[in-house]
Amino acid sequence: MSAPGPALARVILGVRGMDTDGARTKVTAAVAAVPGVASVDPAGAQQLLVQYDAGEITVMDLIRAVRRVGFLAGMV
Repeated sequence: MSAPGPALARVILGVRGMDTDGARTKVTAAVAAVPGVASVDPAGAQQLLVQYDAGEITVMDLIRAVRRVGFLAGMV
Protein backbone atom coordinates (compact mmCIF):
# COMPACT_ATOMS: atom_id res chain seq x y z
CA MET A 1 0.00 0.00 0.00
CA SER A 2 1.49 3.36 -1.01
CA ALA A 3 1.47 6.44 1.19
CA PRO A 4 -1.18 9.04 0.34
CA GLY A 5 -0.02 12.11 -1.55
CA PRO A 6 0.10 15.53 0.04
CA ALA A 7 -3.16 17.22 0.95
CA LEU A 8 -3.64 20.04 -1.50
CA ALA A 9 -4.60 23.55 -0.48
CA ARG A 10 -6.74 25.72 -2.74
CA VAL A 11 -6.76 29.46 -3.30
CA ILE A 12 -8.48 31.78 -5.72
CA LEU A 13 -6.14 34.45 -7.00
CA GLY A 14 -7.47 37.66 -8.46
CA VAL A 15 -5.15 38.88 -11.21
CA ARG A 16 -5.47 42.51 -12.30
CA GLY A 17 -5.12 42.99 -16.05
CA MET A 18 -5.57 39.33 -16.98
CA ASP A 19 -8.37 40.17 -19.39
CA THR A 20 -7.17 38.65 -22.69
CA ASP A 21 -6.48 35.08 -23.75
CA GLY A 22 -2.79 35.90 -24.13
CA ALA A 23 -2.56 37.37 -20.63
CA ARG A 24 -4.44 34.42 -19.15
CA THR A 25 -2.11 31.96 -20.90
CA LYS A 26 0.99 33.84 -19.71
CA VAL A 27 -0.15 34.04 -16.07
CA THR A 28 -1.44 30.46 -15.98
CA ALA A 29 1.86 29.14 -17.33
CA ALA A 30 3.85 31.17 -14.78
CA VAL A 31 1.80 29.86 -11.85
CA ALA A 32 1.77 26.28 -13.15
CA ALA A 33 5.58 26.35 -13.36
CA VAL A 34 5.96 26.93 -9.61
CA PRO A 35 7.14 23.67 -8.00
CA GLY A 36 4.35 22.39 -5.77
CA VAL A 37 1.46 23.61 -7.94
CA ALA A 38 -0.88 20.74 -8.81
CA SER A 39 -3.36 22.60 -11.04
CA VAL A 40 -4.37 26.04 -12.28
CA ASP A 41 -7.88 26.64 -13.63
CA PRO A 42 -9.97 29.69 -14.55
CA ALA A 43 -12.28 30.71 -11.70
CA GLY A 44 -14.02 33.70 -13.24
CA ALA A 45 -13.08 36.97 -14.86
CA GLN A 46 -9.46 37.74 -13.92
CA GLN A 47 -9.37 34.88 -11.39
CA LEU A 48 -7.51 31.59 -11.13
CA LEU A 49 -8.19 28.62 -8.87
CA VAL A 50 -4.84 27.16 -7.83
CA GLN A 51 -4.36 23.82 -6.06
CA TYR A 52 -0.95 23.49 -4.45
CA ASP A 53 1.07 21.65 -1.82
CA ALA A 54 1.02 24.02 1.17
CA GLY A 55 3.90 22.09 2.71
CA GLU A 56 6.09 23.10 -0.23
CA ILE A 57 4.96 26.62 -1.20
CA THR A 58 2.88 29.53 0.07
CA VAL A 59 0.31 31.84 -1.49
CA MET A 60 3.03 34.51 -1.59
CA ASP A 61 5.09 32.23 -3.85
CA LEU A 62 2.13 32.13 -6.25
CA ILE A 63 1.68 35.91 -6.09
CA ARG A 64 5.39 36.43 -6.78
CA ALA A 65 5.15 34.19 -9.87
CA VAL A 66 2.33 36.39 -11.19
CA ARG A 67 4.32 39.56 -10.46
CA ARG A 68 7.35 38.19 -12.34
CA VAL A 69 5.30 38.16 -15.56
CA GLY A 70 4.06 41.72 -15.05
CA PHE A 71 0.68 41.38 -13.33
CA LEU A 72 -0.64 42.13 -9.85
CA ALA A 73 -2.36 39.40 -7.86
CA GLY A 74 -3.98 38.84 -4.49
CA MET A 75 -6.24 36.42 -2.69
CA VAL A 76 -9.94 36.75 -3.41
